[in-house]
Amino acid sequence: MNNRTLNVWNIAKKLPFGKILFNQVIQLKTPYFKSIRTKIIELRPDFCQVQMSKEKRGLNHLDTVHAIALCNLAELTGGPMTEVTLPPSHRWIPDGMQVNYIKKATTDLTAVAYPLTPIQAGQSIPNRFVACVEVHDQNQALVFRAEINMWVTSR
Repeated sequence: MNNRTLNVWNIAKKLPFGKILFNQVIQLKTPYFKSIRTKIIELRPDFCQVQMSKEKRGLNHLDTVHAIALCNLAELTGGPMTEVTLPPSHRWIPDGMQVNYIKKATTDLTAVAYPLTPIQAGQSIPNRFVACVEVHDQNQALVFRAEINMWVTSR
């Protein structure tokens, strides 16, 4: 599978400051995600891990991470995972998200995305792809879970 995003990631992660530059490019391509401070830690087909700093700009009146900041984190984690999992012949766009706020998020966070149903080799690409995202706090407690429905079409 020749996936440009995955190829760039694999080169960048080997370079000094490569991950930092990769994350900056993501924010340039999707400037909305600048509202939260994140860092992609690992990216491969069927998996993405992103860290998010707890910062004042992403907090609510209870001094916990805001619900929409958690949704942004979920989309920023599920999107790249979907991008590098689907073949380059296909494109995707989120068309729905179901979320569960499990516990107050009071620390920095780590999000992990994986497919609800992995695509098997030789299988035709479905029109629906679900990215599951789990967010944990620094104590490894699950604070948030999302399923992002991706609409998939041929390019």
